[in-house]
Amino acid sequence: MTERTIRIDAMTRVEGEGGLYVRLRDRAVEELRLEIYEPPRMFEGLLRGRPLEDAPDITARICGICPVAYQMSSIHALEAALDIRVAPEIRAMRRLLYCGEWIQSHALHVFLLNSPDFLGYDNGLDMVTEYPEEVNRGLRMKKHGNQLLEAIGGRAIHPINVTVGGFFRCPERETMQRLIPDFEWCLQAAIETTRWVAGFEFPEFSADYQLVALSHDDEYPMNEGRIVTSDGESIDVTDFESEFEERQVPHSTALHCHRKKTGQPYFLGPLARVGLNTDRLSPQAKRLADDVGITWPCFNPFQGIVARSLELVHAFEEALAILRGYQPAKPNRIDYVRQSGQGCAATEAPRGLLYHRYRIDDDGKILQAKIIPPTSQNQAQIEADLRRWVSQILTDDDATTARQCENLVRCYDPCISCSTHFLKLKIDRT
Repeated sequence: MTERTIRIDAMTRVEGEGGLYVRLRDRAVEELRLEIYEPPRMFEGLLRGRPLEDAPDITARICGICPVAYQMSSIHALEAALDIRVAPEIRAMRRLLYCGEWIQSHALHVFLLNSPDFLGYDNGLDMVTEYPEEVNRGLRMKKHGNQLLEAIGGRAIHPINVTVGGFFRCPERETMQRLIPDFEWCLQAAIETTRWVAGFEFPEFSADYQLVALSHDDEYPMNEGRIVTSDGESIDVTDFESEFEERQVPHSTALHCHRKKTGQPYFLGPLARVGLNTDRLSPQAKRLADDVGITWPCFNPFQGIVARSLELVHAFEEALAILRGYQPAKPNRIDYVRQSGQGCAATEAPRGLLYHRYRIDDDGKILQAKIIPPTSQNQAQIEADLRRWVSQILTDDDATTARQCENLVRCYDPCISCSTHFLKLKIDRT
């Protein structure tokens, strides 16, 4: 009987800090732990007792990569509690802001975090010598995504212009029109990117995942819709907590999520969104999805980079449509009366479905907040994938095996800091 341990103390090219522990006995996986050891961040507690208007700015600080998702989820949930219905112009601006976030996040992941794994590089900068055109393309797309966030949100990181009921101000039409030429270039760059990554060599690895994402009758899901699954379920967002459950595991400060009725993990993110909403992609993204040689829905997590690239195409194409017809919303926000109530909402962050629920009192103070990020929902599925993957790629070289494990984790693009939002601590002193 031989025992062997593989440990990754800190994974690279993911947002946040986490490690991986694998113990093998006679080449079989005896124990595997995806260890998230970032301290709990207690954002739900920080919100209690605060005016509801503080929620968008506070929740934005959960993540510097996807602050819009947290802002939009909080705003939609609070508007549900207050029974607020915004004008179509405000709704379009919110989708445009979301396009900016998807663009900058997806471009970062595709070019600097994920593609090096397929091309044999330690990081994105090492690719510059052999792939200068591709790296520059990715950096330029990210730059223009940030410019869109600045134009609408006031700044690219933690935007400050969004509020319950609308926006504090609306940019002038001329400001938005100036973005169009760069976005036209970016759309073609995103199409070339999708064709490029679709040509990567992908490992033979798939499973019978339950894919979970929002779906909308009339549009590709970003900030509204019902929750659908690859098993044919259609779930109202208000039923999220009766269908999905958070659990604490001893080795992680990030909670794991499972389906309540089966106890099984599930799969979020671009691969799930594209697979469950292929027919709602923008025209050019839909044609590409048909041309890349992948059958949708796809159940190979390594091909998530293709789904992300398709979403880049969609985001640029939808952004251009909104920019070309853009007119400042008048009024830029609607008035409301503070009152007690409870509301929930789900939006699609770059990494998957993000759920918020708030309960407020008659004075508009937050009594309770519940935030379930996409990475914590994916955590259990990542661990399950790693158990199968280790058995498939195990070699006598621990460093090689560890790197292959990291490659799989990065396909999920986990935002570890986002996921560490709560921890119950129990100390056994016996």
